[in-house]
Amino acid sequence: MSIQFKDLQLNKPLLKAIADKNYETPTPIQVKTIPLVLDKKDVIASAQTGTGKTAAYALPILQLLYDKQDAPKKGKKIRALIVSPTRELALQISASFNSYSTYTNLRTTVVYGGTSIDQQSDVLNKGVDILIATPGRLLDLYKQEIVDLRNIETLVLDEADLMLDMGFIEDVFKIVRICPDKKQILLFSATMPDKVVFLANTILNNPEKVSVSPVSSAAKNVNQLLYYVPKTKKIELCLHLLRNTIKGNILIFRRTKFGVDKLEKTLFNNGYKVASIHGDKTQNIREEALNKFKMNEVNILIATDVAARGLDIKNLDAVINFDIPNVAETYVHRIGRTGRANEVGTSYSFCSADERTYIAPIQKLMGKNIAVEEEHPYPLDPKAKPEVHKKAGSLHKKSRKSDASKKNKKRWY
Repeated sequence: MSIQFKDLQLNKPLLKAIADKNYETPTPIQVKTIPLVLDKKDVIASAQTGTGKTAAYALPILQLLYDKQDAPKKGKKIRALIVSPTRELALQISASFNSYSTYTNLRTTVVYGGTSIDQQSDVLNKGVDILIATPGRLLDLYKQEIVDLRNIETLVLDEADLMLDMGFIEDVFKIVRICPDKKQILLFSATMPDKVVFLANTILNNPEKVSVSPVSSAAKNVNQLLYYVPKTKKIELCLHLLRNTIKGNILIFRRTKFGVDKLEKTLFNNGYKVASIHGDKTQNIREEALNKFKMNEVNILIATDVAARGLDIKNLDAVINFDIPNVAETYVHRIGRTGRANEVGTSYSFCSADERTYIAPIQKLMGKNIAVEEEHPYPLDPKAKPEVHKKAGSLHKKSRKSDASKKNKKRWY
C-alpha cells in the first residue's frame, strides 16, 4: 500500500493545504526527506527539479515553525532561511511556501536583486517567519542591518550545484557563518559534482543522504531521438525539423549565451515566434521572455542551462538539445522538462563529431540507448573527426597587457 501524506506525521492545516492542491501521495523525495527534517537532522539530497523537492523541505519546515506562529507580527523572527541561486527559483519557492501555509499564521517573504531594497526592508520590518533569498541581495540586506539572522533554526541551500556554478561559493560560506552555529542545514542539488560534495562535507553535521534517481521521472514519458549531424549543419537541421516534424511549445538548449542569441536571430528571421533567456539578460527581460512563452505569444524558447534551471513550464511538447551537454545529469534534467504529469513529450538531440564522447555516459546513466534517427537531410559522416580549433596568435608580447585591459579587469566572482 502506498504511503499517504497523513502517514508522514504532518498536521491538519498542512494536510488541508495539500488536499487543496489535489496532491494525494507524496513523491519519493518527500517520503524520504520529510521525516528526517522533522527529526531535525542535516540532510544532503540529490534531486532534480520536478521531483517535488520544494515540498520535501517546505512542509516539514512549516510544521516545525507552527508552534511559534502566533507571535505578534512585529515580534516575528526569521527562523527559516532558504537560499536560492536565481530570482525565478526564489519566486517559485515563495509561491510553494505561501500555498502550503494557507491555514497557518506563518509569514513568508522573498528578497532578490534588481528591485528596490526599501520595499523589501519594509516587509522585513513588519516581521516574517520564513525568508527566501538570493545570495547577493541577502548579504546586502545583512550589511545594511535590515535582516537579522540570529534566530535561524533551519537553513536550506537549494540548487547548490547551480549556486556554485554561478560563483556564489564565498557568499554561501558567509551566509552559513552569519547564521547561528546551532542550526539544521538542508542541501539540495540536482547533480553532485566534487565542489558540492566539498561544500556539504564542510558545513553539514553528520548529514543523512537522500537520493532520488532522476532517470525514472525524466525518461519514462519522453520519446528520445538522437541525430548525428555536422556542427555546421545544426541550424539547417533545426529549421528542417521545425518545418516538418516538431510542433507545439518547444524549449531549445544551447551551451553558450552567444549560441542562444545567434539561434534566436536565425529563427526570428525565418518567421518563427521565438524568445530567449540567458545570464547576460536583465531580470526583467528574462521574465518578459518567459511570460511570452507561458502566454503562448511565442512557442519557442531558447535558453542556456543556467538560465533555464528550475523553471516550471507546463505543457511543453518538445525539448531540443541543440548542443549535447558534457554532463550526463544535465541531459536528463533537460529532457525532464517535457513529459511531465503523465503527458508525453519528445526530445531531439543534435550530436556533432566532437560531442560523440558525451553520448555513452548519458546512456549509461539512463540505462538505455537513445534511438538514432538516420533519415534526415544532414547526416554526419561516421568517419568525421572532431574539429580542432587553433587559437590565433596574440598581437602583444606574452607579458604585456594594455592599460585598458588592466583597467577593465573583472574578478571571477
